[in-house]
Amino acid sequence: MKVSAIQMDVAFNEPGKNRDRIRKLIEKSVKSSKPDTIVLPEMWNVSFFPDNMSATADEEGYETQNLLSELASKHQINIVGGSVAVKKDSGYYNTSYSFDRKGDLVHAYDKVHLFSPADEHTIFKSGNELGVFELDGVTVGVATCYDLRFVEWIRMMALKGIEVLFVPAAWPHPRSEVWRTLLKARAIENQFFVVGVNSVGKTERLSFCGLSTIYDPLGQVLAESGEDEVVLTAELDLSQLRTVRDDIGVFRDRRPELYN
Repeated sequence: MKVSAIQMDVAFNEPGKNRDRIRKLIEKSVKSSKPDTIVLPEMWNVSFFPDNMSATADEEGYETQNLLSELASKHQINIVGGSVAVKKDSGYYNTSYSFDRKGDLVHAYDKVHLFSPADEHTIFKSGNELGVFELDGVTVGVATCYDLRFVEWIRMMALKGIEVLFVPAAWPHPRSEVWRTLLKARAIENQFFVVGVNSVGKTERLSFCGLSTIYDPLGQVLAESGEDEVVLTAELDLSQLRTVRDDIGVFRDRRPELYN
């Protein structure tokens, strides 16, 4: 599976401008890298996050779904759509939409762990469902930004058999080392590929650190970025999973009866 991660400088609270930018970056990625799957960052429609989104949150996700479905179908690629601010009947959600090569919506994931230090929980409602689905017959998962810190949540996805974990984020300075350390740790302890896709740029409150990174199941870096807008690409050799898991049988050797 060839994956391109779009590290984007997201314009604060300007969804129209960001949709235009996403279209250009996806088309650039398709032309230059010919990936199987493209992954976007967290909250790419408005950035993280406006205090009042009544005018700019995507109503039921329609704008986002129409755009990503069109691009996935046109270019015959999978798109893991990072996440966007969505307005639903029950409130606002930080939602990730994923599409297959035909442009069909194959999964929607509402961020489960909301970042209380930034009062995310006062604006958004949290989801309750695991982000596990299939792309090209490969079982994959999505966890959004702060979800990465919750080892139990990620291990639950590993126990569902995911081979690739996609982590769209809006991860700021000064916690760049935490970002890279957690991505690497989740790859090693769960023996799967991890694709961390961050944003760059600034809002009045935050400066996003970039450093999008793709790790293999041993925690080796396959591709990494700096702090500029960039399209990052790596080939994931999924056969490596079986070799790694045969050599060190973490899942064979677990003692779940003791983990209460």
